[in-house]
Amino acid sequence: MSKASERLRRRREAKKQLIEINKNRNNVLVIHYSCESFYNRLDGTSPRITSIAVRNLATGQTKSFSIHQIAERDKKLSIESINVHYDELEKKMLKEFYDYAEKHKNDTWLHWNMRNINYGFAALEHRYKVIGGKPFEIHESCRCDLSLLLDQLYGDDYIEHPHLESLVEKNSLTHPNFLKGPDEAKAFENSEYVKLHQSTLRKVDIISHIADRAASSTLKTDAKLTGIYGSYFVFVIEKIKENWFFVLLGIIGSVLSITSRFRGC
Repeated sequence: MSKASERLRRRREAKKQLIEINKNRNNVLVIHYSCESFYNRLDGTSPRITSIAVRNLATGQTKSFSIHQIAERDKKLSIESINVHYDELEKKMLKEFYDYAEKHKNDTWLHWNMRNINYGFAALEHRYKVIGGKPFEIHESCRCDLSLLLDQLYGDDYIEHPHLESLVEKNSLTHPNFLKGPDEAKAFENSEYVKLHQSTLRKVDIISHIADRAASSTLKTDAKLTGIYGSYFVFVIEKIKENWFFVLLGIIGSVLSITSRFRGC
C-alpha cells in the first residue's frame, strides 16, 4: 500500500468515526482532568488528581468532581485542611467519579490524549488503587481520542504543538480560565484548586467545540492538501467521488457546448 493510500485510509476511518460520534452525540461524554505535575517525579509516586469534568456533547450539561467541592461538603475547605486530608478527599472524589462512570459504561468517552499511565484513564485507575479504591474500568472500546482522530483526519503536521492550545488560537475559541501545562503544575504547587477546576471545565468545553467543528468540516487548521490526502492526485480523485453528480453535470455541459458549436458551423 502506497503512503498516499495509507493516508487516505486513515482519513476515511477518522471521518467515519467522527460522523458516528456526531450522530450519537447524546451518548458521547467529553472528559478531561487536572492533576499534579507528572514530570520529574523522582520519588516514583503517582500524581494526585485535583478535578475531573465530564460534559455531554449534545446537551452541554457538565458533571464535575473536584477536591475543593468534596472538602466543602466535609467542612475541610481551608487550604491547610485540604492538604492534610488530601488522600481522603481524593479517594471520595474518585469514588464519585467511578460511580458515575459505571452508570455511563456504554457511552463513548471522548478525550484529549488520555492514553497512558502518565496522563489518562490508566493514570486515574492507578491513582485510585494507590489510595485504596477499586476503579470501574471504562473499556477501551468506549474511549475515543480526539487528538488522535484529528491527526488521522488532517495529517500529523496539521497544527503547531501544543495542538490543543494552537487550535484554540487558530479558531478564536474563548478560553478564560484555560491553564497551560506549566501553569497547571504551578497552580497545584500553590494549592489553587478552584483555579485548576475552572481550567478543567473550560477544557471540556473547548474539546467539545473542536469536535463539533471537525464533524462539520469547519475546524481551522494549518493542514496542507498533501498532508491531508497524501498527494494532489488523490485529493482530486476524492473530490470527484464526493461530488460525482456535479462533475457529471459539468462533463455533460461541456459535451453539449462542444456539439452545439459544431452544429453552428
